[in-house]
This record gives sequence, C-alpha cells and structure tokens, in this order.
Amino acid sequence: MARNELRPIIKLRSTAGTGYTYVTRKNRRNDPDRLVLRKFDPLVRRHVDFREDR
Repeated sequence: MARNELRPIIKLRSTAGTGYTYVTRKNRRNDPDRLVLRKFDPLVRRHVDFREDR
C-alpha cells in the first residue's frame, strides 16, 4: 500500500534515558533523515529531545 510506504509509523524515544516514547507518522519524502523533535517527557517533567527509533 502506498500510504504505508510513504508515511511509516515511527517511535520517538526520549534522550533523557527514561524510555518514554511517542508514536507518530512521518513523511519520508520531506524528512528522509532521522527525526528529532522537542517534546514533553512526563517522567522528568520537562521538555527534552526525542529521536526517531526504528
């Protein structure tokens, strides 16, 4: 299916070492590299970088 190939489901894992993850989709055409987003980690109660974990 074209949808799954173009916009795969990825896991974003916290760089704070807590193991907390977010699950989202990304567009491979616009973001071919690994994604890094700054999101809230409730275990450390602050915003940290979340890196794509395949």
